Amino acid sequence: MPPLRPSPLAEQAADRLEERIRAGEWPVGGKLPGEVALAKELGVGRSTVREALRTLAAAGMVHSRQGSGVFVTADRPAAGDWAARLRAAELAHVYEVRTMVEVQAARLAAERRTAADLTAVDAALAARRAAGEADDAGFVAADIALHTAVVAAAHNPVLDDLFAQFAPVLRDHLVALVGLLGLREADPHHGYASHEQLVRALHDGDPEAAGRALAAELAATRSRLLGSR
Repeated sequence: MPPLRPSPLAEQAADRLEERIRAGEWPVGGKLPGEVALAKELGVGRSTVREALRTLAAAGMVHSRQGSGVFVTADRPAAGDWAARLRAAELAHVYEVRTMVEVQAARLAAERRTAADLTAVDAALAARRAAGEADDAGFVAADIALHTAVVAAAHNPVLDDLFAQFAPVLRDHLVALVGLLGLREADPHHGYASHEQLVRALHDGDPEAAGRALAAELAATRSRLLGSR
């Protein structure tokens, strides 16, 4: 297969895998190749493959069996699946649910984060800072990658799956919103300070500070969403 376009990689990877499942390359009951093999075929990293597989799992198409691999459970997304509901919802409503999910994830992450998690979150924060020089799509992708790293540090696979469903919807809407509201005109690193506070709270192992930092950031964005109507 040809390599995927640069962005958004996980969404494209999920679409490509879904196409191959639909085509019967991996029949229902069959086992998918391992993460390393899929990453090589798609031309992406293993973390991108994992996010794509979470998206397919949430749509009811695959299921991971610990120690055995990932198996195909359906050749079509479940009717009325969660992803479709999210795509049809108003972004302000999505943000209300996102806040409930992510704030709790941040609290858990502050309690459960490992040294590897902190390294990943630090790298994601640095990448978000560097993305201040990128276009709006690149900046939003880096922002979502940081939030994904925080959710992953909570070590709860259900939260991982929920956020994997939010990510594509948020990416599409936020790219448009950043441009519409001119959020980066005065500061190309928009929101960096609040995200830095969140990461510091994770390092400090402070669940309440982590929850407060993220709740304030998401509330500010939701306020802008409502004000843009």
